[in-house]
Amino acid sequence: MKLDTLKHGYDFTGMPIDPLVHYWAPDVSRDLATRHWALTDVRSRVDLSAWQAFTADLPRDPYVNSRWKRMSWLALDEAGEVRDMGHCPMAQGGAFNAAESMADRLRYYDPLTPEFLARPDVKAFVHAWAMLWNLGPNEPILMQITGVRGEGQVDPLQGQGIHADGCKALSILVLQRENVSGGANHLYADQAGTQSLMEATLQEGDILHLHDDRLYHSIDSIAQQDPDATFERFIIIINSRFVDDFQNRILRRHFPDAVLNETR
Repeated sequence: MKLDTLKHGYDFTGMPIDPLVHYWAPDVSRDLATRHWALTDVRSRVDLSAWQAFTADLPRDPYVNSRWKRMSWLALDEAGEVRDMGHCPMAQGGAFNAAESMADRLRYYDPLTPEFLARPDVKAFVHAWAMLWNLGPNEPILMQITGVRGEGQVDPLQGQGIHADGCKALSILVLQRENVSGGANHLYADQAGTQSLMEATLQEGDILHLHDDRLYHSIDSIAQQDPDATFERFIIIINSRFVDDFQNRILRRHFPDAVLNETR
């Protein structure tokens, strides 16, 4: 499907957005093409405070201490509309996730709420994201709201360190950051971390796009800024075109008609 045949999305004010021309600044596509990562923001495109409200009822992550999470599998249909594909567990092989509680196992999470997925600015965001990565109909998109809250100091990656997520298209949006110190994001050209490419502490509304199959990433530990109040840091992770064979096998089992990276 040609990109110009897809419908426009809408921002949180109800105004139409051309996902290629207006949603992302021109340098986003250029940076992705030349250095394989781009840093921008969506503060003018989404109602961030409304999105933040959806962190309140996130269930605890049953596999990771101090983490809360929901996730859903989405895709564009033939008309370019964002649709919910239905249930499928998350699966990461040990080559992409070194944490003992998560690697080489199926992980089951509650889905994103219908109220969140029905928001026009959520649909516009997913649609524009798919256009940025040139995704076609029926390519599975994993969208997560996940994060940590609590006291003291927390490693958001739970021991994963410098890693890749096992896909080609990956973006990380900081949804909420309250009473947090630390938490700088890092990009590297190698998993050993000897070739640093970027270090930045993302604020609410900032989004980092990266070719996950060409780079490695990590994040520093976070801690309370004010020791008398709890901290919260929630993000949206959205990714597609998986290179992890384990995840692709599970996707094929649940979505027989999906267009997977293995067939491209």
